[in-house]
Amino acid sequence: MNVRYRVELSQAERGELAAMLSAGKHAARKLKRAQILLATDAGSSDEEIARAVAVGGSTVYRTKRRFVEGNLERALSEEPRPGAPRKLTGRQEALLVATACANPPQGRARWTLELLADEMVKLTEHDSLSGETVRRRLAENDLKPWRRDMWCIPKVDGTYVARMEDVLDLYAEAPDAKRPVVCFDESPVQLIGEVRQPIAARPGQLERYDCEYRRNGTVNLFIFLDVHRPWRRVKVTQRRAAQDYAQCMRELVDVHYPDADCIRVVQDNLSTHSPGSLYEAFAPAEARRILQRLEFHYTPKHASWLNMVEIEIGVLRGQCLDRRIDDPKRLVREINAWQRQRNAIGAKIKWMFTTDKARRKMGRAYPVLGKES
Repeated sequence: MNVRYRVELSQAERGELAAMLSAGKHAARKLKRAQILLATDAGSSDEEIARAVAVGGSTVYRTKRRFVEGNLERALSEEPRPGAPRKLTGRQEALLVATACANPPQGRARWTLELLADEMVKLTEHDSLSGETVRRRLAENDLKPWRRDMWCIPKVDGTYVARMEDVLDLYAEAPDAKRPVVCFDESPVQLIGEVRQPIAARPGQLERYDCEYRRNGTVNLFIFLDVHRPWRRVKVTQRRAAQDYAQCMRELVDVHYPDADCIRVVQDNLSTHSPGSLYEAFAPAEARRILQRLEFHYTPKHASWLNMVEIEIGVLRGQCLDRRIDDPKRLVREINAWQRQRNAIGAKIKWMFTTDKARRKMGRAYPVLGKES
């Protein structure tokens, strides 16, 4: 007997479904069920709903039945779907994981899905296995043996923790015009030019450029970022020697913050980022004058992510430098235009990581906290 289910939503349920549809952050099937419920509550027939939502009549019927016999949550949820039996047993899946974590065959740099499938055929009674079966089982164990990450492994000790908390506490301080906090770093940029003129975009056709390019040397960028106010400064230089660093520090003191009593500079551990560079570049009295208004704070080694200016460099590369520029003068013009716009709109880095969060999330990095846990 074909039962006719009648859906009557409460005001709260209508609001919940409407909010779900406006957000659009759910699976497509779930959103279609929400549309079905709202439409049937409004009095539409099953045939009209099926056409409007682009589903079959059985989907409309099942959604209404699950709401009437259950509740809204049940009507929106996914029914269990019986699938095909797993091709690999639990023991065979464990063998697959162990194989993927072992060294690849001789002559191969890393495992591929096809190599693993062939190896499992040799190790089990299966006559064949697809790469997709292997991929799914590895995905369940968060394994991708054909990929590798290169990263710096920091030595997490008391010195690391002390420097990290020192920088985080600076970021958390209230703004002080007399004692500003400025993040500093440098980044190389390769000057690259076109060998052939690109073809401009037009309707239905993307811009096209030749894969061949011309190298025209490199330049260096020195980048300053004020932690507490929307200000950044990028200086383009031909090199990044100690003398260039010293000139940046003098400009920071005399040009950018002439009224500050003390400028606290957050920077990494590069050999030129030291007071000695100023003595190499200037007479002792001048070097001392500049240093008396500077206070250096160093990030831990292999922890450049703690320097807020690293985020700004990423924004600069994405918004301004993600193209071919071969002329240093044009590079300076483009960067100056970018920084004027960023400063004019009041762009700042919203830093969320604090000392309290560090102690909660990186407890093992703290020798005493690690012992207590």
